[in-house]
Amino acid sequence: MKKLIFTFFAIALFANCKEEKKESKIIEDEPKTSVEIEPISDEVLETAVIYEANIRQYSPEGTFDEFTKDIPTLKALGVKVIWLMPVFPISETKRKAEGGKFASEFPEEEQAKYLGSYYAVTDFTKINPEFGNKEDFRELVKTAHENGIYVILDWVPNHTGWDHEWIKNHPEYYTKNESGEIIHPKGTDWTDVADLNYDNQSMRQEMIEDMLYWVKEEGVDGFRCDVAGSVPLDFWKTAISILRSETNVFMLAEAWEPELLDGDLFDMAYAWDGHHLMNAMAKGEKTTEDFDAYINKVSNDYDEDDILMNFITNHDENSWNGTIKERMGDKKELFTALKFLMPGMPLIYSGQEYDMDHRLKFFEKDSIPKTKGEYFNLLKKLGELKNTNPALNGGKNAADYKRLNTESDILMFERSKDEQTLLFVGNFSDAGNKIAMPKGKFLNYLSNEELELVGDAFELNPWEYKILIKK
Repeated sequence: MKKLIFTFFAIALFANCKEEKKESKIIEDEPKTSVEIEPISDEVLETAVIYEANIRQYSPEGTFDEFTKDIPTLKALGVKVIWLMPVFPISETKRKAEGGKFASEFPEEEQAKYLGSYYAVTDFTKINPEFGNKEDFRELVKTAHENGIYVILDWVPNHTGWDHEWIKNHPEYYTKNESGEIIHPKGTDWTDVADLNYDNQSMRQEMIEDMLYWVKEEGVDGFRCDVAGSVPLDFWKTAISILRSETNVFMLAEAWEPELLDGDLFDMAYAWDGHHLMNAMAKGEKTTEDFDAYINKVSNDYDEDDILMNFITNHDENSWNGTIKERMGDKKELFTALKFLMPGMPLIYSGQEYDMDHRLKFFEKDSIPKTKGEYFNLLKKLGELKNTNPALNGGKNAADYKRLNTESDILMFERSKDEQTLLFVGNFSDAGNKIAMPKGKFLNYLSNEELELVGDAFELNPWEYKILIKK
């Protein structure tokens, strides 16, 4: 992590303004049981795979306990960070259902099946009873730590559900219209949530204290912050400094803005442009030249120690924009390999490891498959390579990236660090291609075959790729 530099005045002010009611929330919970784990470090981030856990849909039961059973399986995939989608109670008022409607608009006998959005939070210090209780949550964190895996919470700082106690007791915490009515976030269809007013300093202090609760009392290792770019930057400067005065938290911004990664702010942001580019390449709408332009743009826009999260699916993409198969067809293996080999940290979303070809319902109960197949084995192999070969380091001291000259529609690049070199070559077209490859001895990583390349033309089938380790 970058060395901690925080404003003493901000922390002192925050400490003096704490409200006693939050302390009572902590005291009334049973003592936690935790497993000591070293705070997340730069070394961990270099080799990490991150996993997005959708607890509701992960199992037929939709509980912490069922997810916890599979944490050793995630470790086998190279996962070092688990991102839990929001675990908090969901508001009943304006609870979202299908078709942009509220559950209350459906016949009474149907309303119970609409569970609402995880992002309409009622209380930032409580657990959604759908998933279990605090003890179940603590067992999840404990098991993850026992397996050398860190746990971050999906935090929702931009808004709350309409049942949050702040609505009743602190309406000044919210944005209002000219008539003095609390409103949902402008420019969105997020009608199930109320927009928070960051001009209110007391609200900011309570928000930070709620985040501190999970770090200090429940042992979580950081946060994925929803729509982080819609929250004032000066809030993050204060909040992250205070959190890091407790421990070395890992901070992921659901955002792309480079300024969120400046100094000691967020560690990682979303590679949104990279995600959209890979979708377009799979459809033949973008080319390897566009990929080169993207890599150049990233190197110019972000600092060397900034991390981007590479993904081909997540909860929003799967539910609203389509499955990997819908968007990429039979080309998904190529883009899966690419997201592991390109600079950054790769994401696996719940069900992806089981080659899920199903759009998960967002507001209702659903479930992912649990049958391991070839795609599971591919993710396992890629995760092992990411964990063990420094040429794939993707953190704050990332491995070098070198683009190699190739024929049209061929992407070939080297990653290298600590005398280790990996070569990625992929054919991003519907036609086979014979290409010139660097001379030398290599291990074909996925087939475990040794190769000696002497300059002869190397044939790649349509949408085929190779990962070669230089010997």
